[in-house]
Amino acid sequence: MTALPRMDTTPSACPACAVVPSAQRLAALSAAAGGRIMLSLPGVHCAACISTVEGGLASLPGVRSARVNLTLRRVSVDAEPAVLTETLILALNRLGYEAHELDAGLLSATETDRQGRDLLMRLGVAGFSMMNVMLLSVAVWSGAEDATRDMFHWISAAIAIPTVIFAGQPFFRSAWAALKAGRLGMDVPISLAIILASSISLYETAKGGHHAYFDAAVMLTFFLLAGRYLDHRTRAVARSAAEELAALEVPRAIVLRDGTEQVLPVSAVSVGDLVRVRPGGRMPVDGIVTEGSSEVDRSLLTGESLPVYAGPGTVISAGEVNLTGPLTVRVSAAGKDSSLHRMADLVAIAESARTRYTSLADRAARLYSPGVHLLSFGAFAAWMWITGGDVRFAINISAAVLIITCPCALGLAVPAVVTAASGKLFRKGLLIKHGTALERLAEVDTVVFDKTGTLTLGMPEPTNLQDHPIEVRAVAVALARASSHPLAMALAAAGGGAAEVSGIVEVPGYGIEGQWRGRRVRLGRAGWTGAKPLDVTATYLSLGAASHAFTFADRLRPGAEAAVQALASQGKKVLLISGDAEGAVRDLAQRLGITNWTAGALPAEKAAAVARLSAQGHRVLMVGDGLNDTAALAAAHVSISPASALDAARVASDIVLLGQDMAPIGDAARIAAQATRRIKENFAISILYNVVAVPVALVGLATPLAAALAMSLSSITVSLNALRLK
Repeated sequence: MTALPRMDTTPSACPACAVVPSAQRLAALSAAAGGRIMLSLPGVHCAACISTVEGGLASLPGVRSARVNLTLRRVSVDAEPAVLTETLILALNRLGYEAHELDAGLLSATETDRQGRDLLMRLGVAGFSMMNVMLLSVAVWSGAEDATRDMFHWISAAIAIPTVIFAGQPFFRSAWAALKAGRLGMDVPISLAIILASSISLYETAKGGHHAYFDAAVMLTFFLLAGRYLDHRTRAVARSAAEELAALEVPRAIVLRDGTEQVLPVSAVSVGDLVRVRPGGRMPVDGIVTEGSSEVDRSLLTGESLPVYAGPGTVISAGEVNLTGPLTVRVSAAGKDSSLHRMADLVAIAESARTRYTSLADRAARLYSPGVHLLSFGAFAAWMWITGGDVRFAINISAAVLIITCPCALGLAVPAVVTAASGKLFRKGLLIKHGTALERLAEVDTVVFDKTGTLTLGMPEPTNLQDHPIEVRAVAVALARASSHPLAMALAAAGGGAAEVSGIVEVPGYGIEGQWRGRRVRLGRAGWTGAKPLDVTATYLSLGAASHAFTFADRLRPGAEAAVQALASQGKKVLLISGDAEGAVRDLAQRLGITNWTAGALPAEKAAAVARLSAQGHRVLMVGDGLNDTAALAAAHVSISPASALDAARVASDIVLLGQDMAPIGDAARIAAQATRRIKENFAISILYNVVAVPVALVGLATPLAAALAMSLSSITVSLNALRLK
């Protein structure tokens, strides 16, 4: 039998999505306080899901309330102590939603984007001040003289100085941190330009000078904040995938001590303890089954679509799902020593390696910042020598050089393009989470796909129903309706009407049996029903001496074939690496035309395969959805996961596929290459602008205001070039 079926998780841009954050924050805070049970719901996607889940859980005895967090795909349940987590999970499965317990104590209590709101607030203040200072400057440019001019300058100063101090904080803090670390970042010349423009203007105003450049200082701050905010919006504010994996570890276990059941934290479980795992529950520890029989779903950890029999002597791992019968497990590893926690460590190591990637903008800034300072200080020294020590004139030229070479266009070059490309990809159903994801995607030459839940939907569907007589189908449907096994559920949904079968009983680990017309009938494993097993996924029905096989295939994800063909046509090497059985992987590879495939791969082996390809000089795109894929997703040069993926896989990935259709993945690679070309064009525009403008400033033909206007023009130019992507 196959893995738990995945729900149809095609997201919709529903109006309710905009109003859930306040409820989400309340739920998260309550969960952090430890008074609630937190469950992951990979399948929720709209307002209807919220009402279905909350209403279904609230109707259960002992449940006081349930709040769904749509963005994070979680539900926080306030229930009586007697309510078991397994009961909630089974109830959600009956409603059609896959659910997994999370440890709320390991998750952040707040999900708010403070940095984004802070930048937006400072941008608004700078924009409002810029408009007012420009209006005052118009009066000065129109010919205001003496006391009138000084009054307008002082009013401008009263607006501009507090604005620059407040709105420029992101640059000042970053520049100070860089200087303390002994390096010159892009924010150092930015901060100096803002401070110099404001200081010169204040000095000129105090001396009754004809020119002040408060409008230049505020304009500079506004454009730079706009670039910084664009850059921030391209980066997803998401927690570490390793933290998500840790939260997926079952926080509690039912331990058998002195003949009684005790619910204890997993941290209190020791090697050698006996742990009881009820049907529907996830394994909290690694161990060996000592009592009971059942079937275990390993798809989240290994990608294996066929649940395996578990009986005395079977080795199980933390994170696997017990499907049909209660099991007693003797603990061999728990907590930090469990297989699930070791997988989290793999993800953390892979993530830290990937963050060493340096963006094009960062690499350009390393060369740009020292050059800017050398030019500015050189201009100051040269004009001090030429004018015989006129500090005021030399500082004005130095400031003009610093402003005109200010890396505003350079700062906008990348985020403007990424924002335009992200918008285009979003309309195609792809969400860019990481600021450098497009740059890395453009470099990809090898694509590695997972199978179950990625190229397929993880939903079994019968393939030979019409080959069986109506009477046989009716008996099979009657038995299937009594089970929550994935194959039984698929058969019950597609089989039509049911016969009258009495005395139906589910035998954990084997199947379902009952009485039909005085005969015992069974639906389940081949050996149990007396059937000859086939080399495909199937369940078997025995009607007395006769047996019938109902075969199943994993439903192919829409657009999977188109995505594979598009990537191959772009010259990329396509591989399929799955933890599923060899037959299922081979059949899918043949359907999609993938010649390089691997079956039975464990999570560490997937990550190792990606690392091996990277070591050989390949830039790898990993596409996966399960816990078994998270280490490989984090280790790849760039990664994509479907929106139906588990939280940890989505967090570990750089790009999220919002719909079920995989065809946009081929478009993403093409658009990423276009975006990288636009970024390089923007750098060329910035360099050309500096080649023309810097000599003008160096010879004293540009005031700080003219320099600010020229800088703004270059910023607008790179933004317009970025919009060509649309």
